[in-house]
Amino acid sequence: MELTALVSYLDGYLQVADVPDAPAAVNGLQVANAGTVSRVAAAVDLCEATVRMAAEQGADLLLVHHGLFWGGLQPLTGRAYRRVAGLIAHNIALYSAHLPLDLHPDVGNNAVLARQLGVSLRGEFGEEFGVRIGRWGEIDVSRHALERQLAALTGSAPRLMAFGPERVRRVGIVTGAGGSMIAQAAAAGLDTFITGEGPHHTFFDAEELKLNVFYAGHYATETVGVKALAGHLHDRFHLPWTFLDHPSGL
Repeated sequence: MELTALVSYLDGYLQVADVPDAPAAVNGLQVANAGTVSRVAAAVDLCEATVRMAAEQGADLLLVHHGLFWGGLQPLTGRAYRRVAGLIAHNIALYSAHLPLDLHPDVGNNAVLARQLGVSLRGEFGEEFGVRIGRWGEIDVSRHALERQLAALTGSAPRLMAFGPERVRRVGIVTGAGGSMIAQAAAAGLDTFITGEGPHHTFFDAEELKLNVFYAGHYATETVGVKALAGHLHDRFHLPWTFLDHPSGL
């Protein structure tokens, strides 16, 4: 498949031009290849390890959630050079989608994780850069049953701050580093909030707002979106794909 055609499709499907993001984030095609795509690799993060793994899998397109560019302009030296040089040497294009993937209604991290947990989605909450990125919905399970479900899906036990009701009925999800949105989750009338991680003071936010909060891992909660996106490309364009698992444990 032509790279330009695939990039045009992804840009439209993910609404890359319309979704705001961090000022230094670059969504969309970050590195081109010779012009065609025959095999896709999906990973949470662009790093030297995932570039190497993509090359080993014979991929010519690497889809990631966290791409090359976050801190603004930087010289292509050291690690930055090695990452880009690896992509070019192995003819691997790089496509990155951060907030456009988080909030997508079909393949987005938040919506996919909610569906996997059996949450009936009802709406959005949690504003970031002027757009609501979280998804919330209804479920009727015990707090510990939800904890077990999360552990099974992510492969590790989540950190639970059990300050809300024992019976979970209104749950919100913001994958990744969503601890700062605890107050917005409470304001949305939720009793439980699921995210990846948060700073120390968020313990007291959860305690004082009487909210159940699950920290299920930044990496672990964001594997679902790139997998869903790669699966969508397979279904639409018959492109074979593989997931490159390189967990940080964080």
